[in-house]
Amino acid sequence: MAHVLVSPLNWGLGHATRDIPVIRTLRDHGHDVTIAACGNALSVLRQEFPDARYIEYPDYPVPFSSGHLFVPKFCAAIPFMLKAVVREHATLEAILAKDRYNLVISDNRLGVFSSEIPSIFVSHQLHYHLPLLYWPAELLAIPVNQYLHEQYNRIIVPDNPPGPLSLAGKLSRPQTDVARERVFYSGILSGTRQLACTRDLDYLIVISGPEPQRSFLEKVILSKIGDLDGSGVVLLGSPQRPKAATRRGNWICVSYVSTEEKAELMNRARCVICRSGYTTLMELAELEKDRALLIPTPGQTEQEYLSWYYKEKGWYHSQDQGHLDLLDDVEKTHKYHGFPAMPKTTENVHRLYDELLAEYLE
Repeated sequence: MAHVLVSPLNWGLGHATRDIPVIRTLRDHGHDVTIAACGNALSVLRQEFPDARYIEYPDYPVPFSSGHLFVPKFCAAIPFMLKAVVREHATLEAILAKDRYNLVISDNRLGVFSSEIPSIFVSHQLHYHLPLLYWPAELLAIPVNQYLHEQYNRIIVPDNPPGPLSLAGKLSRPQTDVARERVFYSGILSGTRQLACTRDLDYLIVISGPEPQRSFLEKVILSKIGDLDGSGVVLLGSPQRPKAATRRGNWICVSYVSTEEKAELMNRARCVICRSGYTTLMELAELEKDRALLIPTPGQTEQEYLSWYYKEKGWYHSQDQGHLDLLDDVEKTHKYHGFPAMPKTTENVHRLYDELLAEYLE
Protein backbone atom coordinates (compact mmCIF):
# COMPACT_ATOMS: atom_id res chain seq x y z
CA MET A 1 0.00 0.00 0.00
CA ALA A 2 1.35 3.39 -1.00
CA HIS A 3 0.74 6.71 0.73
CA VAL A 4 -0.37 9.62 -1.48
CA LEU A 5 -0.67 13.30 -0.59
CA VAL A 6 -3.35 15.12 -2.61
CA SER A 7 -3.53 18.91 -2.33
CA PRO A 8 -6.06 20.99 -4.31
CA LEU A 9 -6.11 24.78 -4.61
CA ASN A 10 -8.96 26.53 -2.81
CA TRP A 11 -9.86 29.01 -5.58
CA GLY A 12 -13.48 27.94 -5.92
CA LEU A 13 -14.55 24.32 -5.57
CA GLY A 14 -13.49 23.14 -9.02
CA HIS A 15 -10.02 21.89 -8.10
CA ALA A 16 -11.34 19.85 -5.20
CA THR A 17 -14.33 18.35 -7.01
CA ARG A 18 -12.35 17.21 -10.05
CA ASP A 19 -9.94 15.45 -7.68
CA ILE A 20 -12.79 13.39 -6.18
CA PRO A 21 -12.66 10.60 -8.82
CA VAL A 22 -8.85 10.49 -8.59
CA ILE A 23 -8.93 10.15 -4.79
CA ARG A 24 -11.69 7.56 -5.01
CA THR A 25 -9.67 5.48 -7.49
CA LEU A 26 -6.53 5.65 -5.36
CA ARG A 27 -8.48 4.42 -2.34
CA ASP A 28 -10.19 1.70 -4.39
CA HIS A 29 -6.72 0.37 -5.24
CA GLY A 30 -5.92 0.14 -1.54
CA HIS A 31 -3.72 3.21 -1.22
CA ASP A 32 -3.72 5.53 1.78
CA VAL A 33 -4.64 9.10 0.79
CA THR A 34 -3.96 12.18 2.89
CA ILE A 35 -5.77 15.33 1.74
CA ALA A 36 -4.03 18.65 2.39
CA ALA A 37 -6.29 21.62 1.73
CA CYS A 38 -8.11 24.57 3.27
CA GLY A 39 -11.39 26.47 3.20
CA ASN A 40 -14.31 25.25 1.12
CA ALA A 41 -12.12 22.79 -0.80
CA LEU A 42 -11.31 21.03 2.46
CA SER A 43 -14.97 21.06 3.53
CA VAL A 44 -16.18 19.49 0.28
CA LEU A 45 -13.61 16.70 0.42
CA ARG A 46 -14.40 16.01 4.08
CA GLN A 47 -18.02 15.46 3.09
CA GLU A 48 -17.02 13.11 0.28
CA PHE A 49 -14.39 11.15 2.23
CA PRO A 50 -15.23 11.49 5.94
CA ASP A 51 -12.84 8.70 6.97
CA ALA A 52 -9.77 10.06 5.14
CA ARG A 53 -6.84 11.76 6.84
CA TYR A 54 -6.73 15.57 6.51
CA ILE A 55 -4.17 18.31 6.97
CA GLU A 56 -5.19 21.98 7.19
CA TYR A 57 -2.90 23.47 4.55
CA PRO A 58 -3.42 27.20 3.71
CA ASP A 59 -2.80 28.38 0.18
CA TYR A 60 -2.98 31.98 -1.12
CA PRO A 61 -5.76 34.53 -1.54
CA VAL A 62 -7.59 34.88 -4.83
CA PRO A 63 -6.54 38.13 -6.58
CA PHE A 64 -9.97 38.67 -8.10
CA SER A 65 -11.32 42.09 -8.90
CA SER A 66 -14.43 43.48 -10.43
CA GLY A 67 -14.79 43.73 -14.19
CA HIS A 68 -11.80 44.16 -16.45
CA LEU A 69 -9.48 45.19 -13.63
CA PHE A 70 -8.85 41.48 -13.07
CA VAL A 71 -5.69 41.25 -15.21
CA PRO A 72 -3.83 44.29 -13.80
CA LYS A 73 -4.79 43.37 -10.26
CA PHE A 74 -3.64 39.81 -10.82
CA CYS A 75 -0.29 41.02 -12.20
CA ALA A 76 0.13 43.41 -9.26
CA ALA A 77 -0.48 40.52 -6.86
CA ILE A 78 2.22 38.28 -8.38
CA PRO A 79 5.05 39.32 -5.97
CA PHE A 80 2.82 38.58 -2.98
CA MET A 81 1.75 35.27 -4.48
CA LEU A 82 5.37 34.25 -5.08
CA LYS A 83 6.12 34.83 -1.40
CA ALA A 84 3.07 32.74 -0.53
CA VAL A 85 4.27 29.96 -2.84
CA VAL A 86 7.65 29.92 -1.08
CA ARG A 87 5.87 29.59 2.27
CA GLU A 88 3.63 26.89 0.82
CA HIS A 89 6.66 24.89 -0.32
CA ALA A 90 8.34 25.23 3.08
CA THR A 91 5.16 23.95 4.73
CA LEU A 92 5.11 20.98 2.37
CA GLU A 93 8.67 20.07 3.32
CA ALA A 94 7.60 20.06 6.97
CA ILE A 95 4.61 17.82 6.14
CA LEU A 96 6.78 15.38 4.20
CA ALA A 97 9.32 15.24 7.03
CA LYS A 98 6.66 13.93 9.45
CA ASP A 99 5.29 11.04 7.36
CA ARG A 100 6.43 8.82 4.52
CA TYR A 101 4.75 9.51 1.17
CA ASN A 102 5.20 7.77 -2.17
CA LEU A 103 3.57 10.40 -4.36
CA VAL A 104 2.49 14.04 -4.19
CA ILE A 105 -0.40 15.27 -6.36
CA SER A 106 -0.85 19.05 -6.58
CA ASP A 107 -3.96 20.45 -8.21
CA ASN A 108 -2.76 23.89 -9.28
CA ARG A 109 -0.84 24.58 -6.05
CA LEU A 110 2.44 25.96 -7.31
CA GLY A 111 4.53 25.22 -4.22
CA VAL A 112 3.38 21.64 -3.71
CA PHE A 113 6.26 19.63 -5.19
CA SER A 114 9.25 17.75 -3.85
CA SER A 115 12.73 17.02 -5.16
CA GLU A 116 12.76 13.77 -3.13
CA ILE A 117 9.30 12.34 -3.85
CA PRO A 118 7.63 11.96 -7.27
CA SER A 119 5.31 14.93 -7.79
CA ILE A 120 2.45 15.37 -10.24
CA PHE A 121 0.79 18.65 -11.24
CA VAL A 122 -2.88 18.84 -12.29
CA SER A 123 -3.95 21.71 -14.53
CA HIS A 124 -6.03 22.26 -17.66
CA GLN A 125 -4.24 25.54 -18.35
CA LEU A 126 -0.82 25.08 -19.96
CA HIS A 127 -1.28 28.29 -21.95
CA TYR A 128 -2.59 31.57 -20.54
CA HIS A 129 -4.99 33.58 -22.65
CA LEU A 130 -4.92 37.34 -22.06
CA PRO A 131 -6.39 40.30 -23.95
CA LEU A 132 -4.21 41.73 -26.72
CA LEU A 133 -3.36 44.69 -24.50
CA TYR A 134 -1.49 42.32 -22.17
CA TRP A 135 0.26 40.15 -24.76
CA PRO A 136 3.75 40.79 -23.23
CA ALA A 137 2.50 39.19 -20.00
CA GLU A 138 1.18 36.23 -21.99
CA LEU A 139 4.63 35.77 -23.55
CA LEU A 140 6.34 36.12 -20.18
CA ALA A 141 4.17 33.34 -18.81
CA ILE A 142 5.79 30.81 -21.16
CA PRO A 143 9.22 30.64 -19.42
CA VAL A 144 7.51 30.91 -16.03
CA ASN A 145 5.38 27.89 -16.91
CA GLN A 146 8.44 26.02 -18.11
CA TYR A 147 10.19 26.57 -14.79
CA LEU A 148 7.07 25.47 -12.93
CA HIS A 149 6.61 22.31 -14.98
CA GLU A 150 10.25 21.35 -14.49
CA GLN A 151 9.51 20.85 -10.78
CA TYR A 152 7.08 17.99 -11.52
CA ASN A 153 7.56 14.50 -12.89
CA ARG A 154 4.31 14.58 -14.85
CA ILE A 155 1.43 16.96 -15.67
CA ILE A 156 -2.14 15.66 -15.69
CA VAL A 157 -4.39 17.71 -17.97
CA PRO A 158 -8.10 16.98 -17.35
CA ASP A 159 -8.97 17.40 -21.00
CA ASN A 160 -8.98 15.41 -24.21
CA PRO A 161 -5.83 15.74 -26.37
CA PRO A 162 -5.61 18.75 -28.71
CA GLY A 163 -8.08 18.29 -31.53
CA PRO A 164 -11.83 18.30 -32.17
CA LEU A 165 -12.73 17.00 -28.67
CA SER A 166 -10.57 19.41 -26.69
CA LEU A 167 -12.68 21.21 -24.08
CA ALA A 168 -10.03 23.76 -23.13
CA GLY A 169 -8.94 24.66 -26.67
CA LYS A 170 -5.63 26.47 -26.79
CA LEU A 171 -5.47 26.64 -22.99
CA SER A 172 -4.48 22.97 -22.72
CA ARG A 173 -1.94 22.95 -25.55
CA PRO A 174 1.67 22.70 -24.29
CA GLN A 175 3.99 25.48 -25.38
CA THR A 176 7.35 24.11 -24.25
CA ASP A 177 9.29 20.87 -24.73
CA VAL A 178 9.14 20.29 -20.97
CA ALA A 179 5.34 20.35 -20.99
CA ARG A 180 5.13 18.20 -24.12
CA GLU A 181 7.38 15.56 -22.55
CA ARG A 182 5.47 15.40 -19.25
CA VAL A 183 1.84 15.98 -20.17
CA PHE A 184 -0.80 13.26 -19.78
CA TYR A 185 -4.26 14.01 -21.15
CA SER A 186 -6.62 12.21 -18.82
CA GLY A 187 -9.86 13.28 -20.47
CA ILE A 188 -12.57 14.94 -18.39
CA LEU A 189 -12.53 14.35 -14.61
CA SER A 190 -15.77 15.25 -12.87
CA GLY A 191 -17.05 14.57 -9.39
CA THR A 192 -20.63 14.83 -10.72
CA ARG A 193 -22.12 11.55 -11.88
CA GLN A 194 -24.99 10.74 -14.19
CA LEU A 195 -28.08 9.70 -12.23
CA ALA A 196 -31.05 7.65 -13.34
CA CYS A 197 -33.64 10.40 -12.94
CA THR A 198 -36.21 12.18 -15.08
CA ARG A 199 -35.41 15.52 -16.66
CA ASP A 200 -38.40 17.19 -15.03
CA LEU A 201 -36.84 20.63 -14.43
CA ASP A 202 -36.93 23.15 -17.25
CA TYR A 203 -34.05 25.28 -15.96
CA LEU A 204 -31.27 25.23 -13.41
CA ILE A 205 -29.52 28.57 -12.93
CA VAL A 206 -26.24 28.45 -11.02
CA ILE A 207 -25.04 31.87 -9.87
CA SER A 208 -21.40 31.90 -8.81
CA GLY A 209 -18.15 33.80 -8.97
CA PRO A 210 -16.32 36.29 -6.77
CA GLU A 211 -17.99 39.40 -5.43
CA PRO A 212 -19.18 41.83 -6.61
CA GLN A 213 -19.81 39.95 -9.85
CA ARG A 214 -21.83 37.21 -8.14
CA SER A 215 -24.24 39.85 -6.77
CA PHE A 216 -24.43 41.65 -10.11
CA LEU A 217 -25.46 38.44 -11.87
CA GLU A 218 -27.99 37.60 -9.14
CA LYS A 219 -29.66 40.99 -9.61
CA VAL A 220 -29.87 40.55 -13.38
CA ILE A 221 -31.15 36.97 -13.19
CA LEU A 222 -33.82 37.55 -10.54
CA SER A 223 -35.19 40.52 -12.47
CA LYS A 224 -35.62 38.43 -15.62
CA ILE A 225 -36.59 34.87 -14.64
CA GLY A 226 -40.27 35.81 -14.81
CA ASP A 227 -39.84 36.18 -18.58
CA LEU A 228 -39.17 32.44 -18.98
CA ASP A 229 -41.86 29.80 -19.39
CA GLY A 230 -41.55 26.69 -17.29
CA SER A 231 -40.18 25.77 -13.89
CA GLY A 232 -36.72 26.27 -12.54
CA VAL A 233 -34.36 26.46 -9.61
CA VAL A 234 -31.90 29.28 -8.96
CA LEU A 235 -28.85 28.48 -6.84
CA LEU A 236 -27.63 31.83 -5.54
CA GLY A 237 -24.15 30.65 -4.52
CA SER A 238 -24.37 32.52 -1.22
CA PRO A 239 -23.74 30.12 1.71
CA GLN A 240 -23.68 32.94 4.28
CA ARG A 241 -27.44 33.41 3.85
CA PRO A 242 -30.11 31.21 5.47
CA LYS A 243 -30.63 28.07 3.40
CA ALA A 244 -34.44 28.27 3.34
CA ALA A 245 -35.88 28.23 -0.18
CA THR A 246 -38.10 31.03 -1.46
CA ARG A 247 -40.62 30.77 -4.28
CA ARG A 248 -41.09 33.22 -7.18
CA GLY A 249 -43.97 31.89 -9.27
CA ASN A 250 -42.72 28.64 -10.85
CA TRP A 251 -39.20 29.29 -9.59
CA ILE A 252 -37.47 28.21 -6.40
CA CYS A 253 -34.49 30.24 -5.18
CA VAL A 254 -32.03 28.68 -2.73
CA SER A 255 -28.99 30.37 -1.23
CA TYR A 256 -26.89 27.21 -1.49
CA VAL A 257 -27.17 23.41 -1.65
CA SER A 258 -24.83 20.50 -1.00
CA THR A 259 -22.73 19.05 -3.82
CA GLU A 260 -25.05 16.02 -3.90
CA GLU A 261 -28.16 18.18 -4.22
CA LYS A 262 -26.55 20.26 -6.96
CA ALA A 263 -25.60 17.11 -8.88
CA GLU A 264 -29.20 15.88 -8.74
CA LEU A 265 -30.53 19.23 -9.97
CA MET A 266 -28.04 19.27 -12.85
CA ASN A 267 -29.15 15.78 -13.86
CA ARG A 268 -32.81 16.84 -13.79
CA ALA A 269 -32.40 20.10 -15.71
CA ARG A 270 -33.17 20.36 -19.41
CA CYS A 271 -31.24 23.63 -19.67
CA VAL A 272 -28.42 24.84 -17.42
CA ILE A 273 -27.54 28.53 -17.10
CA CYS A 274 -24.16 29.04 -15.47
CA ARG A 275 -20.69 30.58 -15.48
CA SER A 276 -18.15 29.13 -17.88
CA GLY A 277 -15.76 27.85 -15.23
CA TYR A 278 -13.87 24.81 -16.49
CA THR A 279 -15.06 22.36 -13.84
CA THR A 280 -18.70 23.29 -14.52
CA LEU A 281 -18.06 22.73 -18.22
CA MET A 282 -16.68 19.24 -17.50
CA GLU A 283 -19.90 18.57 -15.57
CA LEU A 284 -21.93 19.52 -18.65
CA ALA A 285 -19.80 17.11 -20.71
CA GLU A 286 -20.13 14.32 -18.13
CA LEU A 287 -23.91 14.70 -17.98
CA GLU A 288 -24.23 15.06 -21.78
CA LYS A 289 -26.19 18.31 -21.52
CA ASP A 290 -27.20 19.53 -24.96
CA ARG A 291 -28.57 22.92 -23.81
CA ALA A 292 -26.75 25.50 -21.74
CA LEU A 293 -26.31 29.25 -21.57
CA LEU A 294 -22.84 30.34 -20.48
CA ILE A 295 -22.28 33.70 -18.78
CA PRO A 296 -18.55 34.31 -18.21
CA THR A 297 -17.44 36.25 -15.17
CA PRO A 298 -16.44 39.71 -16.46
CA GLY A 299 -12.68 40.18 -16.55
CA GLN A 300 -11.84 36.49 -16.04
CA THR A 301 -10.08 35.88 -19.33
CA GLU A 302 -10.17 32.09 -19.14
CA GLN A 303 -13.97 32.03 -18.85
CA GLU A 304 -14.34 34.64 -21.58
CA TYR A 305 -12.12 32.63 -23.93
CA LEU A 306 -13.94 29.33 -23.24
CA SER A 307 -17.34 30.97 -23.83
CA TRP A 308 -16.14 32.36 -27.16
CA TYR A 309 -14.52 29.03 -28.10
CA TYR A 310 -17.67 26.98 -27.40
CA LYS A 311 -19.82 29.41 -29.32
CA GLU A 312 -17.48 29.16 -32.32
CA LYS A 313 -17.57 25.36 -32.14
CA GLY A 314 -21.38 25.36 -32.07
CA TRP A 315 -21.49 23.66 -28.68
CA TYR A 316 -23.16 26.23 -26.39
CA HIS A 317 -24.53 29.74 -26.60
CA SER A 318 -22.90 32.37 -24.41
CA GLN A 319 -23.64 35.97 -23.52
CA ASP A 320 -21.81 38.72 -21.65
CA GLN A 321 -23.32 39.51 -18.28
CA GLY A 322 -23.84 43.16 -19.22
CA HIS A 323 -25.80 42.30 -22.39
CA LEU A 324 -27.89 39.45 -21.03
CA ASP A 325 -31.42 39.20 -22.41
CA LEU A 326 -32.53 36.05 -20.65
CA LEU A 327 -35.58 35.26 -22.81
CA ASP A 328 -33.76 35.84 -26.10
CA ASP A 329 -30.53 34.12 -25.02
CA VAL A 330 -32.34 31.04 -23.71
CA GLU A 331 -34.16 30.78 -27.03
CA LYS A 332 -30.80 30.83 -28.82
CA THR A 333 -29.57 27.81 -26.84
CA HIS A 334 -31.74 25.63 -29.11
CA LYS A 335 -29.38 26.41 -32.02
CA TYR A 336 -26.47 24.63 -30.32
CA HIS A 337 -25.95 20.90 -29.86
CA GLY A 338 -23.74 20.51 -26.80
CA PHE A 339 -20.42 18.71 -26.58
CA PRO A 340 -19.69 15.82 -28.97
CA ALA A 341 -19.57 12.31 -27.50
CA MET A 342 -16.40 11.67 -25.52
CA PRO A 343 -15.04 9.23 -22.89
CA LYS A 344 -16.49 9.87 -19.45
CA THR A 345 -14.86 10.11 -16.04
CA THR A 346 -15.09 6.44 -15.03
CA GLU A 347 -13.22 5.29 -18.12
CA ASN A 348 -10.77 8.17 -17.94
CA VAL A 349 -9.80 7.71 -14.31
CA HIS A 350 -9.19 3.98 -14.79
CA ARG A 351 -6.86 4.73 -17.70
CA LEU A 352 -5.17 7.47 -15.66
CA TYR A 353 -4.40 5.00 -12.89
CA ASP A 354 -3.26 2.16 -15.17
CA GLU A 355 -1.11 4.28 -17.49
CA LEU A 356 0.32 6.86 -15.09
CA LEU A 357 -0.35 6.61 -11.37
CA ALA A 358 0.42 2.89 -11.06
CA GLU A 359 3.95 3.62 -12.29
CA TYR A 360 4.67 5.41 -9.01
CA LEU A 361 2.55 3.30 -6.65
CA GLU A 362 2.93 -0.37 -7.62
